[in-house]
Amino acid sequence: MVTRTRAGSSELSEYLRSAGASVEIIPTIEIIPPDSYAPLDNALAKLDAFDWIVFTSANAVDVFAARRIAAISPRNVAVIGPSTRRAVERLGVPVTLQPSRYVAEALAESLAPLVAGRQVLLIRAAVARDVLPQVLKDAGAIVTIAEAYQTRVPPDSVALLQEMFSSAGQAPDVITFTSASTVRNLMDLLDRAGLQLPSSILLASIGPITSRAMVELGFKPDMEATEATIPALAQAICQYFKEAV
Repeated sequence: MVTRTRAGSSELSEYLRSAGASVEIIPTIEIIPPDSYAPLDNALAKLDAFDWIVFTSANAVDVFAARRIAAISPRNVAVIGPSTRRAVERLGVPVTLQPSRYVAEALAESLAPLVAGRQVLLIRAAVARDVLPQVLKDAGAIVTIAEAYQTRVPPDSVALLQEMFSSAGQAPDVITFTSASTVRNLMDLLDRAGLQLPSSILLASIGPITSRAMVELGFKPDMEATEATIPALAQAICQYFKEAV
C-alpha cells in the first residue's frame, strides 16, 4: 500500500511493480493551493534581491515554476534531495548545494556557514518543521518564507481504507510511508474509518524523520531506506523480503 499523493505515487509504484509486487494506492495526503499566493508572488517579483533560493520539495519547485514571472538569473539554489534537484534542473537552473543526507537538518547544517548577512528565500509547504529557517536565522541569514502549497487529508481515502480492511485477505503486507505527514494522516484516516492498524502489517519508512513520527505514534518501522529516496525505499522493501525467504 502506497500512501503518497496520487500524482506523486507513480515512481514508487513502478519500482515495486517491477519487482513483482501488487500495489494499491491509498493517498493519505493531497496537495492544494495555499490560503494565498500573495507572499510567494511578492517574493518572486523581487527575486533578484535574494542571494539564496531554497527548495525543500519538488512540489515547491513545481509551484515556483508555474508562478514565476521571469527566468531565474544565475544565483545560489539549495535543495533538500535528489527529486527536488531534478525538478530544479528541469527548469534549466543549476543547483549549488544538496546535502549528503536528504533531511532538513542536513540542509540547514550545509547552508549555515554560507548565509550570514545573506537574503534567503525558502519556498515550502504552509505547515512545515521550523528546523531549517531557525538554523539559518541563527546563522545570520535574513530569511523570507514563501508558502507554495498546503497539504490535507483526502476524505475519499476513508472509504478506500474501509474497503481494503473489510476482510483479512485484502489487507496489505506492507504500508509505505514517505513523510511524517503520511504517517500522521493515515492514523487520522484509520480513526475516521473506525479501524485499527493490524499488527501483522509491515511498515516501511523512507528515513529517520518519518520513522520518528511512527515511533511517536506507537509504531515501529520494520524497514527503513538507507537514504531518503524513493529508489532506496523500494530497495529496502525488496531486500527485506529477499532476506525473509
